[in-house]
Amino acid sequence: MEDQVFIGRQPIMDAKQQIVGYELLFRHSGNAQTAVFEDDLKACSSVLVNTMGDMDVQWLLGDKLAFINVNEGMLMSEFLELMPPQRTVLEILRSVIAGEAIVERCKALQALGFKIALDNPQLSAHLEPLIPLANYIKIDSQLTTEAEAAKLFFKYSSPSVQLVIEKIETIEQFEAHREIGFRRFQGFYFAHPETLTAKVINPSFDSVLNLLNLVSQDSDNNAIESGFKRDAALSFKLLRYINSVGFGLSCEIQSINHALTILGRKQLYRWLTLLMVTAGENTTPPALMKTSITRGRLTELLGESYFDKHDRDNLFIVGVFSLLDAILKMPMENILEKIQLPETVTEALLTRGGIYGPFLALTEACEGADEKRILELSELLQFDAEKVNQSHISALAWAESLGI
Repeated sequence: MEDQVFIGRQPIMDAKQQIVGYELLFRHSGNAQTAVFEDDLKACSSVLVNTMGDMDVQWLLGDKLAFINVNEGMLMSEFLELMPPQRTVLEILRSVIAGEAIVERCKALQALGFKIALDNPQLSAHLEPLIPLANYIKIDSQLTTEAEAAKLFFKYSSPSVQLVIEKIETIEQFEAHREIGFRRFQGFYFAHPETLTAKVINPSFDSVLNLLNLVSQDSDNNAIESGFKRDAALSFKLLRYINSVGFGLSCEIQSINHALTILGRKQLYRWLTLLMVTAGENTTPPALMKTSITRGRLTELLGESYFDKHDRDNLFIVGVFSLLDAILKMPMENILEKIQLPETVTEALLTRGGIYGPFLALTEACEGADEKRILELSELLQFDAEKVNQSHISALAWAESLGI
């Protein structure tokens, strides 16, 4: 695995917590802390070629942006031009010394449609010549106080620049920097709720939980139908889903019972799993819902070569439900008391153990770009970087295609 590069990612959100892009982090297994540098240029470019060469086709991220870290070698190489320029932001590392050739290269790349981001330029005099070209400037919240971040915000603010505050880990930090004026945020505060107390589950969650339990107990269609009829919004969502373009049915389905027959139990269970995440639309940050759904798909895809269809459905549920504590703002143990899931699923959710645990753990490591963990788990599961990266990009595309 010495010459392999794994992709990690972190979402970038707007002030409404919608995901507007992802920073894609290339993690090189041979050289832990330095991400991708000189000897790794070839390995990194092969990731660009293999995983992202068909990005316009494969990665249907619409208007989402891909932020990619580049050093001097990458910046001057032609490999960058494999990326779709309108969706690619080149994040120039602080180690780059912006001489005349670099400034000219950045102007040429911008002329092709690429955007330029600078990483904490206040910490590197070398980057100063690029400040007038920057489309994005990133400020690290862990290296600055809120007062310093406010000064930097006003220093760099201009109509042509978007400022991104990164490493936001709590809702308080998010609110405080939004107050300063930041409109782009990066970090994982939403996946780490501060205090989890047993809150009351709202009615829409309650209906979905009730239905999930009926399906897992193999209740008859009449019982499931009456569960739907108790919640008009759920009935509407089911009929809208079954009549969506994806099913390609020749006639419109108007009854719940008919919808249940066509959908089948497995598909119904999977759909209800997604609904668990989206039922609290008014309070759940969109970025958290999207991350949860992407987790489900990536965990499932990673298990493809190991498991049959039934187990892969369980992997999907494990991935989606792994953020339920953050979504419902309740401890995972309390949630699992209310929902009847197979023991293997519960074990993965509580301890990352059992047969499904390593697949969820690998998904989480990719999401956090935790290089050491990605490598450990890939070796344990005998995956190469290409398998992990292809699954990762496919999961992002799939989650985006749902239009949630």
